[in-house]
Amino acid sequence: MSKQKLEQERNWYAIHTYAGYENAVARNLRQRIESLGMEGKIFNVVVPTEKKIKVKGNKRVEDQEKVYPGYILVDMIVTDDSWYVVRNTPRVTGFVGSGIYPVPLNKTEVEDLFKRMSSDTVRHNIDLSVDDAVTIADGPFKDFEGKVGEVDEERGKVKVLVSMFGRETPVELDYLQVKKI
Repeated sequence: MSKQKLEQERNWYAIHTYAGYENAVARNLRQRIESLGMEGKIFNVVVPTEKKIKVKGNKRVEDQEKVYPGYILVDMIVTDDSWYVVRNTPRVTGFVGSGIYPVPLNKTEVEDLFKRMSSDTVRHNIDLSVDDAVTIADGPFKDFEGKVGEVDEERGKVKVLVSMFGRETPVELDYLQVKKI
């Protein structure tokens, strides 16, 4: 790598890792930074996660889910030394960017991501999309069939178009009340 091509300013970079090893890679990279004395060039290592609500055994469970599986974020100044330390960490497949030169992440994207990570609003993990055929499993419309008209992940609600009296009528339900056909 040539030093003229490298930026000498602090930025966030995305690092690609083996999926499922993000936390192990982040932990390993933090240890390497400390043991190799790179604290002056590599400042922070983050696995972006957010709170999501999933259904396990018909119960709602709040869980931390990775925003970008297979990626971690590193706040660093790219030099030959710091690039080498990150790139040669076990299970790191490379920096995200064109060619061998890492491309810094857009500052507003990073700010938005950190707002999303620190947000107290929990997103629901709803495995339905518009026009999916569903059966209503609970409530006054139990056993009715319909199709999804709208999905609201923030509130955990689904609008289902149910055929009643010869025309489609939208019914707002909790996403736990419907099952995909």
